[in-house]
Order: sequence, then C-alpha cells, then structure tokens
Amino acid sequence: MMIAPTLPAELKAALDAKLQGFSRTDAAQRSRKISTTYRAGGGSGTIKSEADALAYALARMPATYAAVAASLSAFTETAPDFAPETLLDVGAGPGTASWAAAVAFSSLQSFTLLDANATLSRLALDLARDSSRLSDYRCLPGDAAANLAELPQADLVVASYIIGEIGESDQRRLAETMWAKARHALVVIEPGTPAGYARILALRQQLIADGAYVAAPCPHEKPCPLIAPDWCHFNQRLPRSQAHRQIKGAEVPFEDERFIYVALTRTPPPARSPRVLAPPAIGKAEVTAKLCTTEGVELAKVARRDKAAYAGARRWRWGDAVLSES
Repeated sequence: MMIAPTLPAELKAALDAKLQGFSRTDAAQRSRKISTTYRAGGGSGTIKSEADALAYALARMPATYAAVAASLSAFTETAPDFAPETLLDVGAGPGTASWAAAVAFSSLQSFTLLDANATLSRLALDLARDSSRLSDYRCLPGDAAANLAELPQADLVVASYIIGEIGESDQRRLAETMWAKARHALVVIEPGTPAGYARILALRQQLIADGAYVAAPCPHEKPCPLIAPDWCHFNQRLPRSQAHRQIKGAEVPFEDERFIYVALTRTPPPARSPRVLAPPAIGKAEVTAKLCTTEGVELAKVARRDKAAYAGARRWRWGDAVLSES
C-alpha cells in the first residue's frame, strides 16, 4: 500500500489547532536556530519550550512524515502480509513516525514512543490526544537507548532521523539494542546525504552479521555495489501549506525531502525486486534506468518496440521496486 506523503487529517487538524495565534515570524526564528544546531551535528537539546517544539513540528514534521511514509510503503510492498500489533518508535520526537506507521499498518494496536526531549514528548501526547488510533500513546522521556533496553520486544521498531544525533560507538550499541527489541522488523530512516547513507550502510552491515535480512530498499544482503562519490538515497516530494512556506521563507508550493532507509526482518522476505536508484531517463526510443539488482548495479534499457514493457518502464519512479530486471 502506498502511503500519501501528506500529514493525516487528524494530525494536521491537531497541529493547526496548536498553532492558532502562534507567530509565524517567531516560529521561523526558532526553527532557524534549531536547524542550525542539527546541521552542526547537535540534537534536540535546543528545543526547550512548547514554542520551540511547535516551531520544530511546523518546519520538520511534514518532510519527516513524507520520508517515513515512503520508507514504510516500500517495506509493505516487499512484505505485504506483515501485520504488526506493537510498535516502538525510537527517537520519536513529536510522534511523526508513529503516525505514518498507524497509516501503513491498520493492525497496530500499541504505540510506545521514546525520546530524550520531554518537551517533544509532551507535544506528541497533545497531538494524539483526540486521535482514533493513537490516543493511548505511551511516551517515555529520557535516554531512548536506556529506556529501550528495559522494554519488551515489539513487532516493529522504527527509528527516524535519530542515528546521526549520537556518536559512532553509541550508534552501534543502539543498533544492537533496537535489533534485539525487534520481534519481526526494524526500519531506520536517515537524511539522504552521504553521511546519512554511511550511517545506514554501517547499521545494515552490522545487523546482517547478526542475522538480519534486508527487505528494502536493497534486493540482497551483499555489500552495497555503489562506488563513491555515488551514494544511495531517495526523494519524496510533498506539498507545502501556507504556514509551512512562511516558516521556511519559501515561495514554491512543494518541498523535496531526500532520505535513505533500510528495512530489516528476522525472516527472508517472500520476494524482492530490483530498485530504481535515480530518476529514469524517458526517451522516445527507450527508457533508461539505473537499478540495484541481485547482481549489482545495472543500467536497464527498455526499448519502445516492446510496447508493454516500455509502457511499464515509463511509470518507474526513483525509489520504486520493479517487477523484472528486463
């Protein structure tokens, strides 16, 4: 099931209600300060007040939701029968990934959110208070890794945009703990930068060594075949609301969020397909696309004379799984 990249109606309504009377100018200033901290390698420590948390949510929730939604959509394509009942959301912030997981998996009944920032955890609870699915959120503020170690396993563990906030040795320990707590699957999402790719690659390699299988985006457990300066990442376009444009100081009505993810499972996926690694080139004579296959990176060319295959290839999009390697 493909999940829409836009915030669910319940979440958007709850966020809009919180933003009534909230100065967009003030929000923009707070958001810039928070973004500067994150870009410098810092974490959420600069988010100290409800106004800070709202500014962060207004600026980042839409794009983070879109990236998580795209990642979970790709996972559900590979594992269509996966029906988790319990979720651990590690580094949950305002609860963005839990909202996306609730849409992706109607089977989910229990949501536990872990985040070191108590202000963001309070906002997560506020936003979910009137939700038909998420009102029974369990939020555990404090060190996410420490809290995680004390919790029972969940069917699905999700960690979005959190790995880069901690040191390399802590990243390895967190990956190990998250995998131990994932009864069936772990999905990790990071920014689609070379550094984010490197973090996902390291986690992927570590957990494959511990017995994990890759459900998406890779169609194999082999080393990544891409060679620097190339790196694996994907793109999700999402619409910007007027408030979102105001806080971003942007004029265009959309935003492109680049991200990288890995979905790992305890058992081998029933089937895996090649993945489109870049926007395909659609020409009058043929479609050309860079694919990650079980045999490595392949430049697939689908000629127009093969009408059915050409029509299918014209619908390929960056990040899609394709049905065949032809």
